[in-house]
Amino acid sequence: MASTNKEPRTILGLRTDLVWGLVGVLLFIVGDGVEQAWISPYLIERGMTMPQSATLISIYGIAVALGAWFSGVFAEAWGPRVTMLIGAGAWILGQVLFLLIALPTMSFAILIPTYCIRGFGYPLFCYSFLVWVTYKNPQKTLGAAVGWFYLAFTGGLYIVANSYASLMIPVIGHVGVLWSAIGWVVLGTMIVLFFVKGTLREKAPFKEQIKILLSGITIMKDNPRIGIGGVVRMINGISQFGLPVFYPVFLRQFGFSTEQWLGIWAVAFGVNILFNLIWGVVGDKIGWRRTIQIFGGFGCGCTMLLMAFAPAWFTGDFLMMSVVSGIYGAFLAGFCPISALVPSLEPTRKGATMSVLSLGAGLASFVGPAIVALSFVSIGAHGVLYIFSILYFISIPLTGFLREKTEENKEKLHEIGNV
Repeated sequence: MASTNKEPRTILGLRTDLVWGLVGVLLFIVGDGVEQAWISPYLIERGMTMPQSATLISIYGIAVALGAWFSGVFAEAWGPRVTMLIGAGAWILGQVLFLLIALPTMSFAILIPTYCIRGFGYPLFCYSFLVWVTYKNPQKTLGAAVGWFYLAFTGGLYIVANSYASLMIPVIGHVGVLWSAIGWVVLGTMIVLFFVKGTLREKAPFKEQIKILLSGITIMKDNPRIGIGGVVRMINGISQFGLPVFYPVFLRQFGFSTEQWLGIWAVAFGVNILFNLIWGVVGDKIGWRRTIQIFGGFGCGCTMLLMAFAPAWFTGDFLMMSVVSGIYGAFLAGFCPISALVPSLEPTRKGATMSVLSLGAGLASFVGPAIVALSFVSIGAHGVLYIFSILYFISIPLTGFLREKTEENKEKLHEIGNV
């Protein structure tokens, strides 16, 4: 009998009906990321100190963490599309207030809340779509599908956004670039609104919605592995958010301009988007956990040490620092399979597991800059990079705990068989 299954096709591991969502995520995150690589030195030039700038960005990270935490359970309770629209609204409101009120006054008391409203928005938009991916994509190619998500997310945030900023700042200035970011966000939102179809489930009753919202907390008690996964996800992103706060200032000591830094940083994530796909496929073949440990934890730990000494070794050499940056981007992508691994530990509660993972991703945007704010003055750039390196090495044994129960049972049976 011929099959009547009309499920969308899967191409290169990704369901075809999810493609427009990735386009929306890419455009949205370009708008969010236009200032990511230069906001710290820009604020310092306008009178802030390094610790003040790092503090602002780390407090912004708290808002990102909250938005990230809510993204999964909101998506499961209310649907990803509604959650994404809430995120877009919060982002646009925060951006307008930041530009109209906060920047002209340079008041720390106004900069913090307006920047935080903006920070609450992007994880609601982007990470709730990742929940959509984990629910809708076939499990056997989920690692590759997650890789596609991070290709869109990272490509927009670091490649397109940085390239756009470097081209447009000389033309319309820093503030002009920030105003133009709203156009990118609106375009990405409209694509999701009109072109991405489907839902996760029937609308849940109010009591069920409350239960789902609370599951973002209770799941870590029910299954501590999920909490450990969130910690690993946080470690994954600490350098991603911490380096832009101090590394461009550090590079200036060795003859690198801000424009060169933007190019170096763009190289990292040009390589990163390719390796998000590579490690996703590798993870589907050799195991998600092993991929994270070898290429993510160990690779990034070693690369942080390399980045501590490379500027002195390659003073003023843009090409060699770009190579170092590319190595960093490749190994940073080694953590990509965690968004497939952790939901597999609780397959019936993927929204809650993704909330914990997204919380970890959001906390990275707080912890990375916070480490800089607390330690840069006393131990300098080298000391900060040593701390990042140690944390990456710590992620290796932590990832070892992220085993499915069936996997543990197989290992125990194998051990018994060898007795």
